Amino acid sequence: MILKSRGGLVVDGARSGSPARFAAPELLRGLDPEAVGSLLAATADVTFVLDGGGTILDAAIAEADLAGSMGSEWIGKRLVDTVTIESRAKIEELIRDSSPRLSARGRQVNHPSARGADIPIRYRALRFGEDGRIVAVGRDLRQMAALQQRLVEAQQEMEREYTRIRNAEKRYRLLYQLASEAVLILDSGTARIVEANPAAAILLGVEPKKLAGRDFEDLFADSSRQTTRSFLAATRVAPRVDRVHAQLGHDHGDVLMTGSSYRQDGVAHLVVLLSRLGDASLAASADDANILRLVEAIPEALVVVAEDGRIMTANAAFLDLVQATTVVQARGESIERWIGRPGVDIDVLFSNLRAHGSVRIFSTVARGELGTVEDVEIVAASAVGGATPIYGLAIRATGWRGGRERLGGRELPRTVEQFTELVGRVPMKNLVRETTDLIERLCIEAALELTRENRASAAEMLGLSRQAFYVKLRRYGLADGGDGDGQER
Repeated sequence: MILKSRGGLVVDGARSGSPARFAAPELLRGLDPEAVGSLLAATADVTFVLDGGGTILDAAIAEADLAGSMGSEWIGKRLVDTVTIESRAKIEELIRDSSPRLSARGRQVNHPSARGADIPIRYRALRFGEDGRIVAVGRDLRQMAALQQRLVEAQQEMEREYTRIRNAEKRYRLLYQLASEAVLILDSGTARIVEANPAAAILLGVEPKKLAGRDFEDLFADSSRQTTRSFLAATRVAPRVDRVHAQLGHDHGDVLMTGSSYRQDGVAHLVVLLSRLGDASLAASADDANILRLVEAIPEALVVVAEDGRIMTANAAFLDLVQATTVVQARGESIERWIGRPGVDIDVLFSNLRAHGSVRIFSTVARGELGTVEDVEIVAASAVGGATPIYGLAIRATGWRGGRERLGGRELPRTVEQFTELVGRVPMKNLVRETTDLIERLCIEAALELTRENRASAAEMLGLSRQAFYVKLRRYGLADGGDGDGQER
């Protein structure tokens, strides 16, 4: 292929792969040797002038950083002595094959570096002059070598990650196939079965291939359809939904459903475990399921609380009491958000539970999400749930009852009978301190209410100095920005 420019220069060799050259070299006769040397030094990263035997007569290195890495004092040395051992044969071939035309084939060699890693350079050679001198021009390949190294490392990392994922998939696939519990994978949007393990096929009496694509609700009896829909809705919004009782269709018996959601390839899926009631391997039984249904249906508010005061589960009556929509909204929240006077009642209740294991008729208040406040009584007990204790609270709304003593329009949180029951179980100094704190707080709240939040008047009404009054405000969290740190007086 021949290309002609407007100036008459001709470039050929594109088809054969030989280097492009000027077809009219006489046009360059005006260039003196100094200009040619400057041109070579400017266009090549490394330029060496060698004698016929390959000894370096002169050198030009374009970059100072490259010159520092390659070293100096190379003039007078043989070029073959400046490269690594595996590159010596390539230099000998480069010198032997050099001709008056720039060699089409380059040789990549490595120079040992004074700073560590070898320096890759790709050379081409041109023999000129009557004495057979050679010009070797080289291109610095360090950036290309670095890119190649990064590519190799990325490829190796991808292969290692792919192997790790494949191994993990094999392990989980084996566990999935060998699991004794029925496991179903559902499409979260359509609630259709994507995959089922052999245990699910045995439980449902259907071949595994026929389960794929079926609607999950179709597996259950008509009486459990609404329960199944509620279970699926809860699984889509909650991290995990445990032990929901349902009845399978075609007389396959009762099961407990446990579900969790996950995302794969941008699509939400549900994992559902079905545990048959009555299996010896299960802790739950049909009686356990009946008890769970009774707890859910009982009109008294029941709530299970962890040791740190966060709600683990609650029944429908508790949700009605605190005006919460679903148990998911309440789970994980502090019980103090809805029950008890802030900073006082829950601490007293839990301290007695930890000390004695149970509390009878603890009077306090319940606050609803919509701002309602209702008087309640709590019966509580503790039980060991795993490594830490858990607390069960039964809460009953009491409304107004005659004969209760009130202070400033607020009901005293304990009755004489309650204190009588605690005598001998709680040290008297603890009872006195708790009672004193409660009465002080109620007196301060009543004084602020009567004086319409005039703190100076409230302090005077209570016979306290302003400084002492502000200290108590901060202690009980009644001051603006108060934290109720409960420091000793």
